[in-house]
Amino acid sequence: MIKQTPLIHVEAVSYRNSQKNILSDINFNLSPAEIITIIGPNGAGKTSLLKLILGLLVPTLGRITRRPDVCIGYMPQKIEINPLLPLTVEGLLKLSQPQKISLHLMETILKQVGIPLLKEQSLSTLSGGEWQRVLLARALLRQPNLLILDEPAQGVDVVGQADFYQLLADLRDRLKCAILLVSHDLHLVMAATDHVICLNGHICCSGHPKMVMNDPHFQSLFSTTSRSGKLSILPYIHHHDHRHDGPCHDPA
Repeated sequence: MIKQTPLIHVEAVSYRNSQKNILSDINFNLSPAEIITIIGPNGAGKTSLLKLILGLLVPTLGRITRRPDVCIGYMPQKIEINPLLPLTVEGLLKLSQPQKISLHLMETILKQVGIPLLKEQSLSTLSGGEWQRVLLARALLRQPNLLILDEPAQGVDVVGQADFYQLLADLRDRLKCAILLVSHDLHLVMAATDHVICLNGHICCSGHPKMVMNDPHFQSLFSTTSRSGKLSILPYIHHHDHRHDGPCHDPA
């Protein structure tokens, strides 16, 4: 079997802003058609790592190498749209692309993400789950070979999250694109993930989801002990007690 060149190679990357160290000595590869999930507590540097890979931040130390043919589709947690603006799903998708897109491509992608009938629907009437799929369609319009998603199922109920992660796995199989995503619950995403990186300023542990869940470092971050002495793993609940830096921009 021929070994493929990684789409993304992260080598000894550290990042510091003016106040503190955010990330230290991060190393990993992202291979074609691979799904990697990044998980970690608030302030762990998850979003900063995505921005470094997108080229929106510059490493303080180390380097990030992107394969020359990498085309990235980026899905932010959300985008701010004035609710008074009379904008449809089709209108948003057209505005999101620097060049004209074909109606056929748009309809194909809306079908792929499971919302083929929402093209003419007003953005103000969308549910949380519908919004997430519109944002995913927006990322797919670039026809990427790498999708980067920042907590893509945030604000969606548990059933909706499970369905969304299964959709990502299906898209990977169908489109042969790699996926790098931040998630707040390994339980829900593990079935659709090849590799997990547990981040807390540095890589605490990494590997197959089941292996990571049994790792002492992961358990120390996401577990509690009951009165009977039994250890249980808690889902990580994301609290917005920090800010995500500014508006999101698609990489060039």
